[in-house]
Amino acid sequence: MGGGGSALRVCAEHRGGINWLSLSPDGQRLLTGSEDGTARLWSTADGRCCALLRGHESYVTFCQLEDEAAFTCSADRTIRKWDVRTGQCLQVFRGHTSIVNRILVANSQLFSSSYDRTARAWSVDKGQVSREFRGHRNCVLALAYSAPRDLPFQEEPAAGGLLVTGSTDGTAKVWQVASGCCHQTLRGHTGAVLCLVLDAPSHTAFTGSTDTTIRAWDILSGEQLRVFREHQGSVICLELVDQHVYSGSADRTVKCWLADSGECVRTFPAHRHSVSTLKYHAGTLFTGSGDARARAFDAQSGALQRVFRGHAFVINCIQVHGQVLFTASHDGHLRLWDVRGLPRSRSRLFSNKVGCATAPLQPA
Repeated sequence: MGGGGSALRVCAEHRGGINWLSLSPDGQRLLTGSEDGTARLWSTADGRCCALLRGHESYVTFCQLEDEAAFTCSADRTIRKWDVRTGQCLQVFRGHTSIVNRILVANSQLFSSSYDRTARAWSVDKGQVSREFRGHRNCVLALAYSAPRDLPFQEEPAAGGLLVTGSTDGTAKVWQVASGCCHQTLRGHTGAVLCLVLDAPSHTAFTGSTDTTIRAWDILSGEQLRVFREHQGSVICLELVDQHVYSGSADRTVKCWLADSGECVRTFPAHRHSVSTLKYHAGTLFTGSGDARARAFDAQSGALQRVFRGHAFVINCIQVHGQVLFTASHDGHLRLWDVRGLPRSRSRLFSNKVGCATAPLQPA
């Protein structure tokens, strides 16, 4: 296991921490959302900042990048849609009455969650609310969507698919998108639901909570299927890959579970603080932590392959494209790491100055 990489070039940096990092479906662009109220578009091919997206009146909480448009949400209670070629704001979505936590673009719809205790569905083209999902007693955090094609029934209420929400009230809810009605309330957690992932083919949701457990649910019947109980701290992030659930926790570990049984088959230690984000890619599990480091583990054996040092504060989000790892931190930096031939690595910082290019490092 080797040491950390060194920065190849620094042009400038965000004026605030980066809260989220999104990769376009084609892998050609990155989108960052920052505490400074701006978002930035980057080219993954040459590390160039393509556009600076200005307009939000408070910090950007989350972002999602599509091939043709970028979407950001903010503590200013709005969501914005941007042109990825020009950086122009195309639409402002107004209606939430508090901080917008998360957004999800799926099936030609935009979904959002907020501190105002609601989730909402929007028309992407018109910027208008099409449905409000009311029923949570506290802040709504996590979102997941199951399209109609993934559901075994095609009655009218399910024609628009199902939306799953997780809340700090300790519940998750399943909503009929077409009607806005609550289909199921998933009760069992004794703490806030911080994260969730959905296995659409099996209609199973996995929720992670401050009560240190992960729970599996049948979203059609509302039945709790199993409880995953080996973490000693809040479950902060989840990823589902090939019927394995990976969970990052405040107990400084990641665990791997069999999705269909709840058995813990592997623990990934070595973190010195909470695990804030994780991403599985091509047999490698990448993690980001409050200790300001990213790590690469062999997903099969659990062996630590590499530690990526260079950030000053917690790593909030990671993405992987080809053989390139991207890490975004509360220190305001977006770092790019060459992970070809692990355990050797290199990194550089992206610039937020439009037109300030760094030396190319092509994804393999």
